[in-house]
Amino acid sequence: MPEARKPGISIQKQVEEKEFEERIIEIRRVTKVVAGGKNLSFRAVAIVGNKNGKVGLGVGSAREVPTAIRKAIIAAKKNLIDVPVLRDTIPHEVLGRQDASRVLLKPAGPGTGIIANTPVRAVVELAGIKNILTKSLGSTNPINLARATINGLLQLKSPAEYAKLRNVSVKEVFNGVSEEGESWPRS
Repeated sequence: MPEARKPGISIQKQVEEKEFEERIIEIRRVTKVVAGGKNLSFRAVAIVGNKNGKVGLGVGSAREVPTAIRKAIIAAKKNLIDVPVLRDTIPHEVLGRQDASRVLLKPAGPGTGIIANTPVRAVVELAGIKNILTKSLGSTNPINLARATINGLLQLKSPAEYAKLRNVSVKEVFNGVSEEGESWPRS
């Protein structure tokens, strides 16, 4: 039996919705003090990713939880980044920073799995990374940890990018020997 289409939404939008997996890492009740008292609302932090090198983070706030979650997911889809994934891990070690939070991301060998706390795990899993070692340094605020992880992933460069920067082939980047027989690094 064919799947029912949602009225008013194009087929491409429906396919796009199924492409990304969504995770809510935090829902928090927040208040704003105004002249008449306090206004209560809810803040949701969402991560979306396709487990194939694309991941995004979004924050949404509303008076009801479902609305806040929907806003967070929409914001996350607008903030997608590309992550270079090499053999199910990251190409090199990196330190991501956001306010008082720092996250150290290190590549790991096959079979290691994801060694990370909840916000960092959500980001790297949805980015498609299967083996990674992480360490949270400083503040453990979930939003700042997720943002620090995103900032760290933004700093990553693929081997092809490094080869282009050095004007060498990708093979030379890994082997560390140029065509002239010189080994890296040059002195």
